[in-house]
Amino acid sequence: MLRFQLHLIGTFFGSGYAPIAPATAGSLLYALLWWGAWTAWGPIPLWTQAALLFVVVAVAVPVAGALERIHGEDPKLVVIDEVAGMIVTYFGVAGGPLVWLAGFLWFRFFDILKPLGVRRLERLGGGGGVGIVADDLGAGVLACVATHLTARLLAGWGL
Repeated sequence: MLRFQLHLIGTFFGSGYAPIAPATAGSLLYALLWWGAWTAWGPIPLWTQAALLFVVVAVAVPVAGALERIHGEDPKLVVIDEVAGMIVTYFGVAGGPLVWLAGFLWFRFFDILKPLGVRRLERLGGGGGVGIVADDLGAGVLACVATHLTARLLAGWGL
């Protein structure tokens, strides 16, 4: 049973099993859930976002580490790290569907390219779960800044 639970969490409800671009699938699933929550309840309080981030990171690190021991180094099916990065991306962001889409695209951009030292974060903790999650958090920080700037730009254009 524990193996099933590890995979359910680590693959973010199976999205990590996508045959093409599992990281994008996991990111998109979270983005859709975030958009749904935003649409249903309006802006999500910062304390709620911070608590969600804390819980996801606290779970993601050991789960990613355990799945790495089962499947090998930084397995592609592990996408809970992308979820952590997406939570950071949308932190404090307000705006409509264009801002939501921009956040998703910015995160994928920074997660794939890993610029400005983001790639070095993979080596934190000597590998394992810490490194798997850390680079996505770094990409999320860059994407958050870019998404906030995009939201300001779109608001200035009246979009």
